[in-house]
Amino acid sequence: MTYFLQNFVNALQWGSFYALIALGYSMVYGVLLLFNFAHGDIFMVGSYIGFFVATGLVGLSAVGVITLPYWLILVLTILISMILTAFVGMLVERVGYRPLRDAPRASAAITGLMIGVILETLNLIMLGAERYKFPELLQTEIYELGGVSVTNKKIMIVFVSLLLMYLLNLFVMKTKWGMAMRAMAYDFAVVPLMGIPLNTIAALTFGLGSALAAAASILFGTAYPVMDPYMGVTIGWKAFVAAILGGRGSIVGAAVAGFILGFIEIFSASVFPSTYRDLIAYSIILFILVFRPHGLFGQEHTSKLRL
Repeated sequence: MTYFLQNFVNALQWGSFYALIALGYSMVYGVLLLFNFAHGDIFMVGSYIGFFVATGLVGLSAVGVITLPYWLILVLTILISMILTAFVGMLVERVGYRPLRDAPRASAAITGLMIGVILETLNLIMLGAERYKFPELLQTEIYELGGVSVTNKKIMIVFVSLLLMYLLNLFVMKTKWGMAMRAMAYDFAVVPLMGIPLNTIAALTFGLGSALAAAASILFGTAYPVMDPYMGVTIGWKAFVAAILGGRGSIVGAAVAGFILGFIEIFSASVFPSTYRDLIAYSIILFILVFRPHGLFGQEHTSKLRL
């Protein structure tokens, strides 16, 4: 039981990253019926933005310009990085996706992949291939609970992730902007006739998804501080798989599937060699999709897909 609970705690942390990133994929698809294949690299951009924000705040605090405890610097880093990365996401929507909104499906897909390559290349040009270490803003404290080791970082990561998911749900369900997003997801063609600014809601959707990816990147950097220009590729594609598993366009499904994927990976690696982790995870997901082709919470779309 102790072994199971230890892996359960680890899976909660790992699944939190997938869930936050998968929400961005799912929201964009739900509203615009296209997948933002550059989303994994948005995660990478958010990590580097957070690195420079945190480093700047730590430097200002060290020379006495400001006096802030490190936990407050971490909070500010998350908030500022979410805002700045949201603008990056909206820029990607405006430059890359908006001109191709009515283009063939392959055009939008290729555009997303190319935007990801552009972001990676720009990172290499400006910063080089050197890996950076994310500042340690939270000292690790280990708590022993019935033989299970839980760190304050894991507790913080899971708590912040669940809080952001809850706030996103409130925004989508309780605000007029969220109502507009749900209306666009229900009938994309009719909402402009009702006075809803289509371009504004599209940009907002990209911005929200990018902000969540930025939060995931800061939390990821807190647990795994090494950064590189390609850090978003693997985790981005796995989050995309989680979004498909949850059901295309389902916010709840994306969050649940993110945790499911995290649990599958952690428990499979604890039983079998780690090299089999991806094989086992994808095989299980493929098996689920055979019987639930539209995902756990997804529904069949009757309209023509724009991706």
